[in-house]
Amino acid sequence: MTTIESLTVESITLEVPDAAAAGAFYAAFGVGDHVQVRAAESPTTGFRGYTLSLVVSQPNNVDAFIEAALDGGATTIKPAKKSFWGYGGVVQAPDGAIWKVASSSKKNTGPATRRFDDLVLLLGVEDVKATKQFYVDRGLTVAKSFGRKYVEFEAAPAKVKLALYGRRALAKDAGVAPDGSGSHRIVLGSAAGSFTDPDGFSWENS
Repeated sequence: MTTIESLTVESITLEVPDAAAAGAFYAAFGVGDHVQVRAAESPTTGFRGYTLSLVVSQPNNVDAFIEAALDGGATTIKPAKKSFWGYGGVVQAPDGAIWKVASSSKKNTGPATRRFDDLVLLLGVEDVKATKQFYVDRGLTVAKSFGRKYVEFEAAPAKVKLALYGRRALAKDAGVAPDGSGSHRIVLGSAAGSFTDPDGFSWENS
């Protein structure tokens, strides 16, 4: 059986119309060490079925990341604001990827920095239970699970965390319509070989 070490998300590759422009955006945004880009023109419409989330320690760090994204050409989907769970906002990168930046804290405890604690890839899936089992069968260990609604898998330190959410629920959380078709325009890299999950998300050797 594939072990959790071999199926760890080693890299995220976004397929974009302009690789040079996207690479510059993500470097300026502050995630260039974790996100790769490559040119691709695969047809895609609407919601691509995933979001990327940066978990940070305080609200002013949220603002710093979102400001950097907007300066680089991103658009606001949800302005950063306080909620019952903390503080956060959602932006869409020029290549179309949706990024949420959030903190569970509602108060600042120090100067703003662009450091994040976790990078979480949330896949919007049709059947959370079935896709959870698909990944468990390939060696991933469940860290958190809320029935058929949400699953988060264990990840090695400093690696991308993988989580599953119902597609419609994820779209609602991101602030976009759930409809979409065509390519997800994201590829996950690991040492576990190439395969495709039940919702069409592709993995390849990193």
